[in-house]
Amino acid sequence: MTSRSATFRATVELGGKTATGICVPDDVVAGLGAGRKPAVVVTVGEHTYRSTVAVMGGRSMIPLSAEHRGLAGVSAGDDVEVHLELDDAPRVVTVPDDLAAALDEDDAARTFFHGLSSSQQRWFVSGIEEAKKPETRAARITRAVARLHEGRGQR
Repeated sequence: MTSRSATFRATVELGGKTATGICVPDDVVAGLGAGRKPAVVVTVGEHTYRSTVAVMGGRSMIPLSAEHRGLAGVSAGDDVEVHLELDDAPRVVTVPDDLAAALDEDDAARTFFHGLSSSQQRWFVSGIEEAKKPETRAARITRAVARLHEGRGQR
């Protein structure tokens, strides 16, 4: 029997120096019935965010970034109640105006970009948005459009 949601208790685990995550019990993953890497809405405390359950080191885990830990008011080692709900809402990436304008000038690049998964689209957008100088941003847009024109996604 499957369910669209589940609630369980877990410990926020530290993996490495700063990465944290929450182990999702196998019966919870199986109960969600959404395949190997289910997209989920995660609620820890009063904080909710979107994520994916992924297998890491043979265990099903959901990441809990520093931003999400802060918003949830938790730290590595804390025992927390976790609520997961299947997330079948489309992932939408907001394309910055300058990248959208550059894509509009290259049909092949635009078509390839819109055929990418949301995580691949987000990779391109993040690289551009992280630029601090306008000339760096412009150069990254030029490189991104060239890469997309050639039909190449994330490395």
